[in-house]
Amino acid sequence: MHYDFRLELNGVLKSWAVTKGPSLVPGEKRLAVRVEDHPLDYSDFEGTIPQGKYGGGTVSVWDRGTWTSLEDPEKGLVEGHLDFELHGEKLTGRWHLIRMKGRPHDKRDNWLLIKAADDAARSPDAPDILEEQPASVKTGRTIAEIAENKPSRYPEGKIFS
Repeated sequence: MHYDFRLELNGVLKSWAVTKGPSLVPGEKRLAVRVEDHPLDYSDFEGTIPQGKYGGGTVSVWDRGTWTSLEDPEKGLVEGHLDFELHGEKLTGRWHLIRMKGRPHDKRDNWLLIKAADDAARSPDAPDILEEQPASVKTGRTIAEIAENKPSRYPEGKIFS
């Protein structure tokens, strides 16, 4: 179980696997392993990928929206520090992606996803957004409901993006 964190840049989705999912607590570091870029149409996929296939398992569109880089994003990717704002249905405000210093034999490109202190941030004793809002923004279903192929909770014609 992990959360795919993807930012559209130059016609592809720059992608990280965030093992524990994002946190709204400023300064709380979440491991984000950089993975290969994905095609744009991956951003809307929800369903089950067969086990044994790349990315096998159940996929939910937990959040979606737009992002604004606060710097040159290509330079940030190269230098290992991205500062940006999210304008999502669940995640908003300022965020940082910071590359961790690797060791010579590391096979993974490890980064940290960190929420900045702003109006969208929460205190450590506030509810965890992952537990508070577990359902898909696309269909309103939980991971278990998607795995069971239950129908969307949103009536036809009521969803937009």
